[in-house]
Amino acid sequence: QVQLVESGGGLVQPGGSLRLSCVASGSIFSVIYMGWYRQAPGKEREQVAGITSGGTTNYADSVKGRFTISRDNAKNTVYLQMNSLKPEDTAVYYCNAVIRPTAAHPRYNYWGQGTQVTVSS
Repeated sequence: QVQLVESGGGLVQPGGSLRLSCVASGSIFSVIYMGWYRQAPGKEREQVAGITSGGTTNYADSVKGRFTISRDNAKNTVYLQMNSLKPEDTAVYYCNAVIRPTAAHPRYNYWGQGTQVTVSS
């Protein structure tokens, strides 16, 4: 059983910063990919940023230059540093990970429960 637990969401004023964290725990053989998605009310879930085990990153155009994704492979943890936040960044942020639970299993896609980020004055 693999679990993803996010933390770090909250209320912040426009222009402020937040740092999200996501820890993967349980039966883990290898963590192939970790990333962040978000879903605003009435909108579809969209990818925000992702990072491979080798450190290759990708970002949505809307967050490039403002958000930074990083990971600690030893701790199976991914971070999302969010700077210069805008009201349109308001959403529930979900952690996503592609993990092989054991050497005998293929890779599976896992999701966290989500953490609310609200950018408002």
